[in-house]
Amino acid sequence: MKTRGLALCLALSASTLVLGLASARDLGKDLPDASDIPGIPRFADSVIIGYRASKFDETTIPTGPWDRRADGGAWKETTKVEGRRTRILYIAPHDASALEVIRNYQQALEGQGYEALYQCSGFDACGEKVEQFYIDEAHGKKLTDTHLLKYVFSDTSVQEPQIYSARHKSADGDSYVFVFAAYQDNFADSAAGDRVAVFVEEVLAKPMQDRMVLVDAKKLAQDISQAGRVALYGIHFDFDKASIRPESRPQLDEMARMLNEQPELEVYVVGHTDNKGTLDYNIDLSQRRAEAVVQALIQNYGIVGARLTPKGVANLSPLGTNATEEGRALNRRVELVAQ
Repeated sequence: MKTRGLALCLALSASTLVLGLASARDLGKDLPDASDIPGIPRFADSVIIGYRASKFDETTIPTGPWDRRADGGAWKETTKVEGRRTRILYIAPHDASALEVIRNYQQALEGQGYEALYQCSGFDACGEKVEQFYIDEAHGKKLTDTHLLKYVFSDTSVQEPQIYSARHKSADGDSYVFVFAAYQDNFADSAAGDRVAVFVEEVLAKPMQDRMVLVDAKKLAQDISQAGRVALYGIHFDFDKASIRPESRPQLDEMARMLNEQPELEVYVVGHTDNKGTLDYNIDLSQRRAEAVVQALIQNYGIVGARLTPKGVANLSPLGTNATEEGRALNRRVELVAQ
């Protein structure tokens, strides 16, 4: 048994060594293909160790402290925004304090016209266990590409947390920035620990580019006849609400035209979401959005209500993976399904 136990220990040690060598990288250089967010400079001599950018995504920017007593922890106050989203993780030089880092970001951003939304220093002000916003993947901030990134702000190692969030309004879109700096250790790679790490997130809030083709009445009828359903991406809602945006009018026109041309057709109007948020919340949101479409067809086009049944199914019937923004965009839709 001792021989087998020793062999197992040696095998595990070898596997750990191989994993460490495979994931090792030069922490003196930026991650390949990563770059600073345009207009947001880095703290001097910091190095990018994590980077994620998407053309269109949604997130929350903290405008109040962390409440560890909430289920899983949560910000007491936030602003929800959507647009071009970028997340960057830096490691600062060993001689930098978290307070020095955050003051430099504050000075640089306010010098460019940003207005502070929230700022705090230390656990008493920012909230006990505030680092959980990153540690817990459910909060949507964590970068998980490598063990190095997973263990930034390793649990129990964080000290001197500092937060600064701000907004800058411009004709090109409103920029929302969240900066979190704290001394931390890194349980996966000691070279990235025993120093300040900096999480920077920016969302440039602007309308999503319409990348979906308008489905005309003829195509609607054809798809429903052949497949029993048709997915629509031309119905747009206000963020996190069931209010239909004015740019949805062309698609609603075509839906009403098709229904008028087929007076015997009865359909389910089905709301779909991506997997952001809880299932119960998304069920309610998708149901309210389906009901809003039904009401628009009844009130604005005179479609008989008995022909339209609203249903919300949240993220239970995806057309793509919710792991990417492209997949989530595919899943956010309204469908007409023949009854």
